[in-house]
Amino acid sequence: MDIIDSHRRKWLGLGMAAVGLGLLPSHAFASLATPRPKILRFNNLNTGETIKAEFFDGKRYNKHELAKLNHLFRDYRQNKIKTIDPALFDQIYLLQVMLNNNKPVELISGYRSLATNNNLRHSSSGVAKKSYHTRGQAMDFRLVGTELSKVRQVALRMKAGGVGYYPRSNFVHIDTGPVRSW
Repeated sequence: MDIIDSHRRKWLGLGMAAVGLGLLPSHAFASLATPRPKILRFNNLNTGETIKAEFFDGKRYNKHELAKLNHLFRDYRQNKIKTIDPALFDQIYLLQVMLNNNKPVELISGYRSLATNNNLRHSSSGVAKKSYHTRGQAMDFRLVGTELSKVRQVALRMKAGGVGYYPRSNFVHIDTGPVRSW
């Protein structure tokens, strides 16, 4: 009886995994199925810096390219660099694949030191006290050539972390924290 229950659980698990993968768009699934390099292009709107980084070579993360991305995502107000969660780069990469958009990502805010975050909280009600920006796990951005509402819609579908929508300020927030939205 235990052998039958064990096999049943395995088949149920495989079936659920197949259903979950079937919900992904075919072009997103294809990009996940084959190991290939992941390349991102960013424009930091606050510093004017641009970068094209192959942060994943198809097998492993490229530490040198991640360091360049960490620098681009730095708190430019305090000139402080923090290691950015590589899952955030995976998330924005997948978002671009799902949107079929390989244009540069316009970075508005990446890492924020506690001092910068606190200063911003005093001037804006939309800044969280325990922001994922201070952990190197969040970014505010927009994608050239894609409507902001569409970016939000696809980010929500991904269920990869937090998604904030700021149409008045013309950006979307994503993070690698728990799945939630505002």
